[in-house]
Amino acid sequence: MIRHLFPAALLAALVGVLPMASPAQSQDYFVPNQPRPAAPPSRPQPAPPQRAPAQMAPQVAPGGDEQQQQQPLPPLQAPLPPPPDIPALPRGASPPAAVIGVLGVPEIMRASTAAQQVEKTIGGRREKLNEDAQKEQAAWRDMQQALANDRGKLSPEQLRAKEHELQERITKAQREFRERGTIVQQAAQYGLAQIERTLVGVIQKVAESRGMNLVLHRQQVALNVNEFDISEQVVEQLNKVLPSVIIPPDGVSPAAMVQKEKEGARSEPAAAPAQPAAAPKKK
Repeated sequence: MIRHLFPAALLAALVGVLPMASPAQSQDYFVPNQPRPAAPPSRPQPAPPQRAPAQMAPQVAPGGDEQQQQQPLPPLQAPLPPPPDIPALPRGASPPAAVIGVLGVPEIMRASTAAQQVEKTIGGRREKLNEDAQKEQAAWRDMQQALANDRGKLSPEQLRAKEHELQERITKAQREFRERGTIVQQAAQYGLAQIERTLVGVIQKVAESRGMNLVLHRQQVALNVNEFDISEQVVEQLNKVLPSVIIPPDGVSPAAMVQKEKEGARSEPAAAPAQPAAAPKKK
């Protein structure tokens, strides 16, 4: 069975935020037959701060006060009991020899037609949301300016009513924009989750076809040869089996879309059972 070391961080890589090693973080390895880079000149390091020898534990102040105070724990005086005996374990089966493959998830996602679809669709919805928010904010400013100009013409009751109306509109719009933003984010996650699920299976199939039992992120490997890389084969198969994904309509959350589909399936009339063919008449 192929061991995957990437699914936990795969979704982050799908949205293009997979961390890349910086040059300052890559000084602990070297390329064979190449001179090792010279170590940077050492800088004077500040003296470490003095730390109390005892650990600090939160304590609740007496009298029911919920404020926590840091009190030092007393040092351990009693010796520990003897450690338990750890028996030897029976010899188990040795793992197979590692046949390693590497891949670049960001490169795969940039070449994935389904990921391109998600990026284009979700990007358009986010731009529309930002445009609507800017228009609404401009309307707030106009209303505030009009209220300031008419302040001397309005009675205190009328002024409070206008201010209350403006505040209600701002509160309602902020709530609606938060809800719309949440729906857009959920739609993006729904599309990427389909790609993630399929990508894991495609990587497994490609690795099995190459006899590989260990697949690593390219960013986790300091040096490899091109024959280890299966990114192109993964992209080819991913675009074949998943050229596009299902994205909820604009303004509809994935949960609402699934619920609507279930209700539509229940409302459809059941197909009439097929009638048995009549037996031919004997002559």
